[in-house]
Amino acid sequence: MLHDKTVAFLGAGSMAEAMISGLVKSEFPTENIIATNRSNEERLSALNENYGIKGIKLKDLPFDQIDVIILAMKPKDVDTALKGIKDHIKPNQLILSVLAGITTTYLEKNLHNGQQVVRVMPNTSSAIGESATAISPGHETSENNVRLTQDLLGYIGEVYTIEEKDMDIFTGIAGSGPAYFYYLMEHMEKQGSQAGFDLETTREIIAQTIVGAAKMVQEQDYTPTVLREKVTSPNGTTAAGLDALDENGGGKAIAKAVEHAAKRSREISEQIQESLLVSSSNK
Repeated sequence: MLHDKTVAFLGAGSMAEAMISGLVKSEFPTENIIATNRSNEERLSALNENYGIKGIKLKDLPFDQIDVIILAMKPKDVDTALKGIKDHIKPNQLILSVLAGITTTYLEKNLHNGQQVVRVMPNTSSAIGESATAISPGHETSENNVRLTQDLLGYIGEVYTIEEKDMDIFTGIAGSGPAYFYYLMEHMEKQGSQAGFDLETTREIIAQTIVGAAKMVQEQDYTPTVLREKVTSPNGTTAAGLDALDENGGGKAIAKAVEHAAKRSREISEQIQESLLVSSSNK
């Protein structure tokens, strides 16, 4: 039973909070969620007050009672963090990492032989239990722990098991994806406002339109292309809107957004790995 598992977040930033929020909203037991960081006790108190979880200092963390440890500190601090926890954990404890650019190979190399590790890429919709989350298990990770990861992250949304080499393109699509839709909504909202439509009503209409379109893709056996064609009458209003998108590079802009986000994800990963290598060689 997942409700018997204790989960500890090492790092208490925005992604950790989004995941905690999603877990709590989905009724994962708050007494089984722990958050810790290096020194910001005010932040831990805020998480405790807002979500009812345990916020404690790292030195007080009961490692032997924790089933799943989630690495959620800044990627640049991972080397120090791994050295700090290695003597307190066992190889059979499951380590989930939401750290951008940190590979499972790096985690395995710097923890115990046979350490159970899974790389995780959620998005900010975790906060309401609607994340699209990718996972990539390490080489030594058991099928039982893969299933445990899938079940746990199922509390914050849908989970997709992918190859680690595909994490960058997943980041471009799903990790950064919410921002693309917010950007689209901003511009639609602006047009509604300029036309004299009430701002709050406009926002609700746009949000519901996006929700409805997404559910059509999820619940009907049609591709987005077919669904677009079904709603587009010749010489109608939708056709006029789509023509304007094409004329102004709308499709190309979306494709470039995904491409550039994925490229930047690769660059960040390479920079982090290089930085960690230099740091390690200097010690």
